[in-house]
Amino acid sequence: MTVYRSRNSLRGPLTPDRITALLLPLTRVGRRGYRTGDVDALLHRLAHELRARTRERDRALAENQRIRNALRSWQSDQARARHDALTAGPGGTTERRADR
Repeated sequence: MTVYRSRNSLRGPLTPDRITALLLPLTRVGRRGYRTGDVDALLHRLAHELRARTRERDRALAENQRIRNALRSWQSDQARARHDALTAGPGGTTERRADR
């Protein structure tokens, strides 16, 4: 993912707090521009949606880590069980196999 680069105050990573704190320059009197209230409303909406997506991403990353840890644990248990089955002698005693 590339980072958006700008010559204005949006340098660096875009976070909800930075969007909320952003102040856009006002146009001179008599010139065309955007209504401040509309711009502020848009910035607040963007910050809200960015927070929601960040929470969703964090939840997905945590779930991914939980599944990865569960898989590693299962694989270790399976490897241990295979090892125990291969090294167990007749009657359940553990002895080294000569063919290994």
